[in-house]
Parts: sequence; C-alpha cells; structure tokens
Amino acid sequence: MLVSIFPSPSLARPPWLKAPAPVGSNYRELKSLITELRLHTVCESAACPNVGECWNHRTATFMILGNVCTRRCGFCAVQKGAPLAVDYDEPRRVAEAVSVMGLKYAVITSVNRDDRKDGGAELFARVIEAIRERVPGCKVEVLVPDFQGNRASMKTVMDAGPDVLNHNTETVPRLYRQVRLGARYERSLDMLRYAKELRPETPVKSGLMLGLGELADEVLQVMQDLKTHSVDILTLGQYLRPSPKHLPIVRYVPPAEFDGFREAGQKMGFAHVEAGPLVRSSYHADDSHTAAARC
Repeated sequence: MLVSIFPSPSLARPPWLKAPAPVGSNYRELKSLITELRLHTVCESAACPNVGECWNHRTATFMILGNVCTRRCGFCAVQKGAPLAVDYDEPRRVAEAVSVMGLKYAVITSVNRDDRKDGGAELFARVIEAIRERVPGCKVEVLVPDFQGNRASMKTVMDAGPDVLNHNTETVPRLYRQVRLGARYERSLDMLRYAKELRPETPVKSGLMLGLGELADEVLQVMQDLKTHSVDILTLGQYLRPSPKHLPIVRYVPPAEFDGFREAGQKMGFAHVEAGPLVRSSYHADDSHTAAARC
C-alpha cells in the first residue's frame, strides 16, 4: 500500500530559500570547460540551487556514466530512460577538468546504472585513479548509488581509496516507495556499513531531503540508524521540486528546525553535520571532510 503525499494547499516559497544567481566569470569559465570536455555535472543535471555559489568558488560535482538514469525516483531532475554507452575516456577528461580548475577537493557522482552488473563501480575506481595520477594531493569524494546491494561493487570503489564515501539515504523508510523507486532502506544502510568495514579510516557520509511528508521522529530515527551503521558525516537539506511532474513539496522546513536536527546529530556523535534549507550532499564537502578527519 502506497502512502499518499499531499502538498500544502497554499505553499509559497519562503524568503530563506534564496541562492546566488549563476553568473560571474568563474561560472562562465567552468561552464565552457565542462562543455568543451563533454562532461556532465550534477550541479546542472539535478538543478542544484547552489550552482552559482559553488561554480564561482571553482567547485563542482562531476557526474559520470552519462546523464540518463535507469531509475525513476520521484524527486530527481536527472533524465530517465535508456542509459548511454560507457565512455572509458571519461576518467581522463574528468581528471583534466580537475587539473585545469586547480581543485584540491573533487566530488564524483553518477546516475544509477542498473543495466551494468557492477552498477558502474569500475568507472568510479578509474576516475579516482585518474585524478590521483593527474592531480596528486587532490582529495576525492565519491557519491555512489546503492549498486543494488552488490558488495563486490562497493569493494571495487573502496579499493581505489576515495577520501570520502557518500551514499544518500534520501528519506525516511515510510516514503521510500514514492521517493526512491527501486531502492531499499535496509540495503542502503548495509552498503554504508560495509564501506566502513572495508576502510575504517575513510569517512562515510549520507544525507536526507526534508519536506516530503516525513515526521520529525522519523528523521531522528533515520539519523540514529545511520550513526549505528557507521556513518560519520550527515547532510540535511530542503527538497525542492524540479518540475510539476515531480513529487510535491509537502512543506518548507524552517531554518530553526534544521538547527535542531544539527544539534541532535552532534549529540548522537556524528563527526560533522551540515544542515540547512539549501544544503545538498556535496555542499561544503571539503569542510565536512576536514572536520571528520580531525575526529
């Protein structure tokens, strides 16, 4: 039985949800570079509200394995359909972009590739290796899918030595059938714990979107589950509806509630909690890694 998600009857966008417009010389330069190297970023594909701020600070989250996802999650702006062919030159081009941008911290994510036996793990590993070879000293965070629970895929990624392993839980278990079609809450928890077992020294990270109809007690329970499953870094942000075809926003969560969840996460023992209306999984990623590394 599906749980209905209903929007508020009169949901005006609140004043605290404002982000800098995507303008400026750094933004234009980076956009040109991404186009020239035939790369994708989740910043654009997922319509991230922080694209202006991050690109003007010369940070970006690269999205590998194409820009077409094999799943149809109700919240996501990334294109759905038949996946693109795997481009084995992509790791080299990502590393080139990281070098040209002079990055000290790179974030790599992907669409879901359920068409592939390893879910795309091989390409994640190749990108990590290419960046390390081209830009020694650059930290690499990977935001991976659940690989359909394939532990061998997670091992492939962790053996490549990412500096942070991120996999987003996204929402509370009650809402999974609408929000994360094709995913399972317990499977995501298992993959997070397994990543930590493989490389105990590597910070493990996960995140949630709020405003989809979850209750505060449910959020706190997920936070506790994540802590129990060895997650070090937690991100909490407001769900923003990409289009009328996507899941509706049930409510806008006030900044004070995000502050409360941050304080609760700190008391639970997370090494770092990034919480706020405009927070996304890779927002201030270098800061969260630094905080986790100190613990």
